[in-house]
Amino acid sequence: MDNVSLTELQHVLVSQPLNRRIFLEGPAGAGKTTAAVDRLMRLLESGIPGESLLLLVPQRTLAGPYEAALRAPGAVAGGVVRALTAGGVARRMVDLFWPLVAGPAGFVKPEELPVFLTLETAQYYMAHLLRPLLEEGLFDSVVIDRNRLYSQVVDNLNKAAVVGFPYTEIGARLKAAWVGEPGQLRVYEDVQTAAEMFRRFCLVHNLLDFSLQVEVFRQHAWPLRECRVYLQTTYRHLIYDNIEEDTPFAHDLIGEWLKEFDSALLIFDLEAGYRRFLGADPESAYALKDRCEVNLALPDSLVMTAPIVGLGEALGAALHGERRPSQLPANLSDTLKFEYHRFFPQMLDWVTESIVDLVEGQGTSPGEIVVLAPYLSDALRFSLMERLRERGIPVRSHRPSRSLREEPATQCLLTLAALAHPEWGIRPSKFDVTYALMQAIHRLDLVRARLLAEIVYRERSGELSSFDLIRPETQERITYRMGERYERLRNWLSEASLRDDELDHFLSRLFGEVLSQTGFGFHASYDAGGVTANLIESVQKFRWVAGPMLEQAGTALGKEYLLMVQDGVIAAQYMGSWQTRPGEAVLLAPAYTFLMSNRPVEVQFWLDVGGRGWTERLYQPLTHPYVLSRNWEVGRLWGDADEVEAGREALYRLARGLLHRCRRAIYLGLSELGEQGYEQRGSLLMAFQRVLRGVPAPNPVDERVEGDGDE
Repeated sequence: MDNVSLTELQHVLVSQPLNRRIFLEGPAGAGKTTAAVDRLMRLLESGIPGESLLLLVPQRTLAGPYEAALRAPGAVAGGVVRALTAGGVARRMVDLFWPLVAGPAGFVKPEELPVFLTLETAQYYMAHLLRPLLEEGLFDSVVIDRNRLYSQVVDNLNKAAVVGFPYTEIGARLKAAWVGEPGQLRVYEDVQTAAEMFRRFCLVHNLLDFSLQVEVFRQHAWPLRECRVYLQTTYRHLIYDNIEEDTPFAHDLIGEWLKEFDSALLIFDLEAGYRRFLGADPESAYALKDRCEVNLALPDSLVMTAPIVGLGEALGAALHGERRPSQLPANLSDTLKFEYHRFFPQMLDWVTESIVDLVEGQGTSPGEIVVLAPYLSDALRFSLMERLRERGIPVRSHRPSRSLREEPATQCLLTLAALAHPEWGIRPSKFDVTYALMQAIHRLDLVRARLLAEIVYRERSGELSSFDLIRPETQERITYRMGERYERLRNWLSEASLRDDELDHFLSRLFGEVLSQTGFGFHASYDAGGVTANLIESVQKFRWVAGPMLEQAGTALGKEYLLMVQDGVIAAQYMGSWQTRPGEAVLLAPAYTFLMSNRPVEVQFWLDVGGRGWTERLYQPLTHPYVLSRNWEVGRLWGDADEVEAGREALYRLARGLLHRCRRAIYLGLSELGEQGYEQRGSLLMAFQRVLRGVPAPNPVDERVEGDGDE
């Protein structure tokens, strides 16, 4: 173990006796995880078997620093250290003790094996149940995409499970806090109906979504003596990082389990809790401090420079409405850079030029630059990526919430799958075929792809005709090289239609035998390869879960999967897309996504600073992350003042979290008119104006009035 680079306070943590339960707190960037990694290595070097050490995180990707250290050359051998989430522990125990818990939990067929659902497959079964009822008028007053409707009902069940109240109270809790139009009360009744219907369906068919896994573990597995003995003998040491991002269920579990560990290290990020919309509860996390024998703090950031620290304090004061002059750093212009523009595209041009100057003029690595926005729309993503690519700047984007159907590679693959399986009765439009040919064939532009599709594709039958049947003058317009590649693709699809491959096998062969080869669109595209891998994994999980039921019903699995994707069912979060970090590429990402990647950079660009997306919650008419939390008193009304205060507190945590992950400079993207053409007067913009003018903030309830007037 080499901990020479550690600070004195980090050494204090690492050198603590190996039989202590420690609570470590501090801001992001203070070196908590770095010290915890050294603590882990010290445990292993002392002879503690790796399999007896539980590494617990709220999200698997947050275990990256520990896993990298364990894979590094020279790392101590001695068993495998497992990184798990609390949900992962619950699932493993429910699976292991299924014969003992299935009957008491109310499953109709306890003698049969359980089927564990992913987010995708849970939403699939939810859609399967609700589609007929939606046609009959359920949720008739709700105007949102169906995939969002399904996901919000599933989310309500998850909230009930992790917070610890019965799922039968979801509708009542939402209704008790509502102060708006009476018609919304009926929507909450429909939410309760949908949740109860889904739960009954799961109990009949031995299906366990996340909420049911947690409830069965909490109510039936964890109370079992056999389960506790197994866990307490298997895991003797605990490292639990980012506890503020975890749920009350996880905190309750560790609170009961903590005294049984030989040693424990709990790590808490101050001013965090970014996953509240997923049930994160910093308050219940911090309560674990009292259960630990040793309380340590790392108060100082090892990332932020003094000017960034000064900017963070001034901005925090402005957002919190402190009635004192903001203390600004003397060299603020080196830390905070901005230029005001009238139109959004002009702002994007300025961002592009600034990034070019940073990379080419100042020698900044592209991998040390991130471009952040509250929401990364397709238009913004495309516009900025094209600008940067035209200037020769490597760029990548990451948006975990992006659905599979929005990925160009996915649209291409599934269109080709439909063409190869005419028996499914799914007839792609000529536009879809044009788009698929553009993606599949390298350097086939839109004009020639459109011309080719118009000639060779028969939409009524779903067939593709041969390039050889096209008139010679038209063949020359398309070019024979493109025609030869099209023929290779068409012949492969024709042969594939004679095979009875599962959809994931079909996609794997299509990628390996055709699309990844020279002359085809996926040959040099790592992004397309990553999307293909995620899509194949998604199909595999769908086949494992839904395959037997679909086979019994006589429904083609591939057809059902395509229909599910067309409904916009959101893909599960794939570890590969989170962990792949090209070192020399500018990152475009939503602000919260970057926060959860938990890494510092030299320079951050904050786009759409005047937009209300920095403070406003997503429109979720079927759920409410605050009302369905443990900290909300049942029956208390949720009013405008609560909404404004929640938005302000979320913005404060977001802004401070971003600044704690910035070493050098913040660039503000300012435009009078936003991406949609509306005037920009959001809370973040006004906070920066107060910082620069040294004017304190108004009280929370008055901020809406200020936003509607002249600044």
